[in-house]
Amino acid sequence: MTKRLFLKAAQSACAAAALCMLVGVPAHAQDFPIKKPVTIVVGFAAGGAADAAARIIAKKLGENIGVPVVIDNRAGAGGNIAHQYMAKSAPADGSVILFGSVGPLSIAPHLMKVGYDPVKDLAPLTMGVNFPNVLVVNADLKIKTFAEFIAYAKANPGKLEYASTGAGSASHLAGELLDDMAKIDTVHVPYKGGAPALQDLIGGRVASYYSTLSTAQPHIQSGKLLPLAATGLKRHPQMPNIPTIAESGYPGYTATNWYAFVTSSKVPTPMLDRWNTELVKVLKTPEVIQELNQHGMPPQPGTREELAKEIERESLTWGRVIRDRKITVQ
Repeated sequence: MTKRLFLKAAQSACAAAALCMLVGVPAHAQDFPIKKPVTIVVGFAAGGAADAAARIIAKKLGENIGVPVVIDNRAGAGGNIAHQYMAKSAPADGSVILFGSVGPLSIAPHLMKVGYDPVKDLAPLTMGVNFPNVLVVNADLKIKTFAEFIAYAKANPGKLEYASTGAGSASHLAGELLDDMAKIDTVHVPYKGGAPALQDLIGGRVASYYSTLSTAQPHIQSGKLLPLAATGLKRHPQMPNIPTIAESGYPGYTATNWYAFVTSSKVPTPMLDRWNTELVKVLKTPEVIQELNQHGMPPQPGTREELAKEIERESLTWGRVIRDRKITVQ
């Protein structure tokens, strides 16, 4: 073989090798503007619903954009620690996004000084998942139905506890709203996430918890927990035999839980739009839809503008509840 033919053959081999390396990588991933690992911040402990949903989404997202996607759990203060980090300290190049939640985005600012402004400091990307919680009790309690729960609470004011994922979280306000509508007095016990709240519920250290179905379902199936009612206006599709609080004597009661993607408002608009495109694509993927639905967390992708309006609407709703109930956080 001549030297020229040898060089030509070597160049062809290199080109073939490079092509093989790209097999399985989506074409659009090659032009993704961020070339370093991407971080999804989660404001709750590993093992809870937010963490589970974020990991399902992160796996497909990494495959699509062609860079590693890692989860950073920054638990505490009902998710507010993670939101403050995203607003004030995270890089503004778009490499860090937050799986935000209704508590820090629409509830907590009415309750406490949170160290960030959800509207000014954070930019909406897309809604992630939206679902009702399920009121569950330790199966060893004598309470077996929602009616018995209300009756016990009325007969024993200040003695029936309910856990939450933190002050100002969706599970906290779900209890406050029921207290208000049912004229009962239950005791709020905040935790740093769904997993530790559930541990104490199973251990009998708290009586009840407004839990995500994904967190509670294995323990419902094992008989350790008993579901009493769902917090949405409609029955949970995976638990059609469990009544809603609204149909159990308190019409209009609704307290859904949602997680949405946001990032620093300092991130350039083209990157914000690209994140919306990539995240919506993941949330519309059949296998992701199936996995999230199996966890009781149906995806609800949308536009950046739609998420901004939902954050504002929920803020107005829960702001009124907090003022009317004169809720404060110690």
